[in-house]
Amino acid sequence: MGSKYPPSLRVCLPWWALALEAAFILVFFFYTSYDTSSKNQKTLMETYRGFQDVTVMAALGMSFLASSLRRYSWSGVAFSLFLLVLGVQWALLVDGFLENVSTGKVVITLLRYRDLATMSAVSVLISLGAILGKANLLQLLVMVPLEVTAFSTMRMVNRRFLNIDDHSNMMHIYVFSAYFGLTVAYCLSRGLPSGIQEKDRTATSPSLFAMLGTLFLWTFWPSFNCALLNDPNERKNAVFNTYYALAVSTVTATSVSAWAHPQGKINMTHIHNAVLAGGVAVGASCHLISSPWLAMVLGFVAGLISSAGAECLPVCFNQVLGVHDTCGVYYTFSLPGLLGGITYIVLLTLQISWTKNSMSLGWNLAITMAEGGDEEVVVWRHLPGVPSSPFMAPATETTTAPNYRNHIFSSFGCWILSKSIQEKQGLFENKTTSFHHCSPLYSTNTYYSKAS
Repeated sequence: MGSKYPPSLRVCLPWWALALEAAFILVFFFYTSYDTSSKNQKTLMETYRGFQDVTVMAALGMSFLASSLRRYSWSGVAFSLFLLVLGVQWALLVDGFLENVSTGKVVITLLRYRDLATMSAVSVLISLGAILGKANLLQLLVMVPLEVTAFSTMRMVNRRFLNIDDHSNMMHIYVFSAYFGLTVAYCLSRGLPSGIQEKDRTATSPSLFAMLGTLFLWTFWPSFNCALLNDPNERKNAVFNTYYALAVSTVTATSVSAWAHPQGKINMTHIHNAVLAGGVAVGASCHLISSPWLAMVLGFVAGLISSAGAECLPVCFNQVLGVHDTCGVYYTFSLPGLLGGITYIVLLTLQISWTKNSMSLGWNLAITMAEGGDEEVVVWRHLPGVPSSPFMAPATETTTAPNYRNHIFSSFGCWILSKSIQEKQGLFENKTTSFHHCSPLYSTNTYYSKAS
């Protein structure tokens, strides 16, 4: 343990934790039940294998990844496991109630436990990397329900109002969690505490455990990226593309680390984080990529961005912004996640363009927007998803630590979303534009059938 708990915390922590767990037991007793429907044994075992992969990635990979600091090595592992089990229970209830508002009953299935609960709880473990060593266990206990609720609500809004599929919805977890953790770190301390350099030191044994966490994440990341995909071809593409991106980002991060060091040595901080950037960057679009070279390019660019961020951003964050990103979640998850979101939108746009026989991409989109066609909806409905992640996280943190900058960020995000909706509605209602006299380019829609 890095520091001793004050007497007030030693008294409050057990009671708060036990009270929260008792509340979970009561809610599970009255409002949950197991799925009793008979299923194919083969399908059940496939689901269970996927559940094992995601659980190992969360429990071992994320936990050991947070053990690189010398004074917080075992604390990072213990805190991660504690937050994971609480987050899974809370995510299962929140997602269940949001999905079954009318019935008020949550039916627990293995698929829901794996895809919704465990994967949503990973958001807390990612955010933990930004505040490790600065937040005590009681503060982390409060952060779990806040972050899981905010992330589940964002996913519900994206699914119901923007019609974003579950896979793309879940891939916002990287950007959302990174910004949420950085916001918490910013609200906890305005300036860097004295002796932070000593607490930020790494040692041989913790660094080795962190590398073990990196290996677990590297191995099971394809299972995480394809967990919400149902089509066999899409799952195959997701597995292959994730491995290609991870392999290239590993080579890139190792090479850049040795190149940046004056003596040609490898910085283990780069290896702990930057080698995983390829899996983050390819997550949203892994099922859309049909050729390995594009996944390899994404892994290369993500490795460069993450390595450069590990080399340059800590100085900017610590001295200029006063945010001490302990485990580097910003250049590990946020920047590659933004790259992956932009890539997904570009690929989706090009996929729509390739269904046309003539005219350029910009002309096609302009005509489709003027006609109110469904092709434009496919691209437009994903646009608010990536920007909403960094805006949703600071807006949530105003509940526990009010900050006027957070209000500005969240208001700006809502303004962008509302303007997009207003412009879209205006285009749909105005059918007298010159584009309206053009004949439709394509009679059928690849994704949705037009209303009669």
